Amino acid sequence: MSFLTRKQLKGLGLKSYGENVQISDKVSIYSPETISIGNNVRIDDFCILSGKITLGNYIHISAYSALYGKMGIVMEDFTGLSPRCTVFSASDDFSGLYLISPMVPLEYSNVTGGLVTFKRFSHAGANTVILPCVTLNEGAVTGALSLVNKDLQAWGIHVGIPATYLKVRKNDLIKYLPL
Repeated sequence: MSFLTRKQLKGLGLKSYGENVQISDKVSIYSPETISIGNNVRIDDFCILSGKITLGNYIHISAYSALYGKMGIVMEDFTGLSPRCTVFSASDDFSGLYLISPMVPLEYSNVTGGLVTFKRFSHAGANTVILPCVTLNEGAVTGALSLVNKDLQAWGIHVGIPATYLKVRKNDLIKYLPL
């Protein structure tokens, strides 16, 4: 894996970025002027970042993940995405009353959605799909292949389609972090 140099990072035109930011040279970034990245962030190969995205500190976004932030995505400190996760902050109306595509005139489409928030220490397991207007509360995690369509309970492990609470997640380690 090859990461962008500091000079290349500057050339992306990001809204802001911190120290120790590692972005693969195989990442696709759209509307970089609306993307803020904190310190100690790594984004692996073949990821897509688009729209209003705010990444805190100590974040890892694994390969083949996509963040579609038309209505906003916020990932707080110590959060992450396992491989092939997709986060949507907006969705087309599939009822048949509207056309579906970013290429049709706005008056023929009905895009809705809202902010997706990852609170501190939350994480999405491999191939998780996260829909608009949800919060992964502090410490919430998903198992692989989960679909998140509602807020997830803090310090809970959630699995399935749709993701449902399975059991409590330990949080003993955070007391040792210098926060």
